[in-house]
Amino acid sequence: MKRIIAILAFTLPLTIQAQTKLEDKIAEDYATKFAKRYEVRNDSLIVFVTEQMSRSGAAGLDIDKTMTELVKDPAALDASLKFIYQYSNANRQQFIAHLRAMNLQTNSVFPLATYTVNKFKGENKALLEEKSTLYTTGAIPATLPPLQLPAPALADNGNSSSPDATSTTSESSTSTATTTASGNAVPAEPGSAPAAPANASADNFNWDVRPIFKVREPEQLYALYGKDNVVARSAQDFQGNDAGTAYFIFPDTDNEMEVSFEGTKTGVTFTKENSKWKPPFGIKVGDPLDKVVKVNGRDFRINGFEWDNGGEIADWEGGAFAGKGVNIMFKANNSSDPKLYDQVTGDKKVKSDASAMKKLGVVIEKITFVSN
Repeated sequence: MKRIIAILAFTLPLTIQAQTKLEDKIAEDYATKFAKRYEVRNDSLIVFVTEQMSRSGAAGLDIDKTMTELVKDPAALDASLKFIYQYSNANRQQFIAHLRAMNLQTNSVFPLATYTVNKFKGENKALLEEKSTLYTTGAIPATLPPLQLPAPALADNGNSSSPDATSTTSESSTSTATTTASGNAVPAEPGSAPAAPANASADNFNWDVRPIFKVREPEQLYALYGKDNVVARSAQDFQGNDAGTAYFIFPDTDNEMEVSFEGTKTGVTFTKENSKWKPPFGIKVGDPLDKVVKVNGRDFRINGFEWDNGGEIADWEGGAFAGKGVNIMFKANNSSDPKLYDQVTGDKKVKSDASAMKKLGVVIEKITFVSN
């Protein structure tokens, strides 16, 4: 009996470890097969996972790079498994079926299932409730219609007479590119329609910000949005200092977006509420402090108001936004109480969970995303 207990004491930790850590070859197999599945953009599972990766911040700013190189980012790989599990209704058998549909190697499926179920088993109820809310509110479409490209794009490609061109079901085969005056091409988001002029309806305009991070020069913006809709102006940083020239898309409207270029990096800045743009991580101007905390996954620190870099992020404290090129400037809507406001002003770092921060109605005033 003692011998059996000794054997169990030795083998049980090894069993648990095997279920809570993925072997490199299994992680690589999954990442490779997921990248291939990701090519089919109108796949309902991929749409769900992509939206959740973006909402959670797990995908960073360059979601295409993250989703096709999951093996390089263990946290993002775990998040993708979590959201496939959520899509599978937190049901092990459904999850296994979805893994098998990705054509994983047979000896990869069950270790992945065990690893994922063990890692997220305490979140089943929350995952199911969130999924229901996402579909109920329309945050994620319950059904995906066949992809249809507008007539101008078909004419440009010389395909307007092709009946298949308007009923393509695989978005990966319909990627288009915009050629600029300098001869450079801007790859369009696979399956997305080319940008429309400012007076186009929201129904046929792609308001996703992510394609902008592939742009490297103003001519590409002119080609995408029309020269009449892009204005070059002197820009300022969050503290009002000169930041050189930036390009404002749909200037002086609720949909104004500032774009700046620095070498191979592209930055976008928002200062307007009620914008139609769909920003990375699902956070926008006017969002409350609590929402940013939730997406970051933990509390963080900001610089005290009314001081150098006042209201700006000081430290993400290792959260989801750390190192992801996100900078936010907050403002306090309820700053009329001097005694309360003094607690978060001056030369200090203020924690987002400080009691005064909750009472002051702190929201996002400005937000910048810079590609890495």
